[in-house]
Amino acid sequence: QVHVVESGGGLVQAGGSLRLSCAASGFTFSNYAMGWSRQAPGKEREFVASITWSGEATNYRDSVKGRFTILRDNAKNMVYLQMNNLKPEDTAVYSCAADTVLGRNWPVGDVAYFGSWGQGTQVTVSS
Repeated sequence: QVHVVESGGGLVQAGGSLRLSCAASGFTFSNYAMGWSRQAPGKEREFVASITWSGEATNYRDSVKGRFTILRDNAKNMVYLQMNNLKPEDTAVYSCAADTVLGRNWPVGDVAYFGSWGQGTQVTVSS
């Protein structure tokens, strides 16, 4: 059973940085791409970033390119989201999930490709 737990959120001023972590268990982590999404109050969940099972390819939504970096450590079953130069519009609950397809070699760019999202960690960026 796939289980993910996110951590690392918090309150930060605009221009600041946060590093989110996602601990995964219950499946062969190194065989699956992983992704991050976010959901703000009253809005749809939106894709943020993904990384292939090997870590060799990544994908980002346009609004975070150049500011966010997704990383993974297959030895630790962990995926991270380094967020720099945060903006108030980045405020949301951030969640991680595993791809539904084993060994996909290209980084997907839509939340529909992923399984169940974790409960998430709150990120609040003040102006």
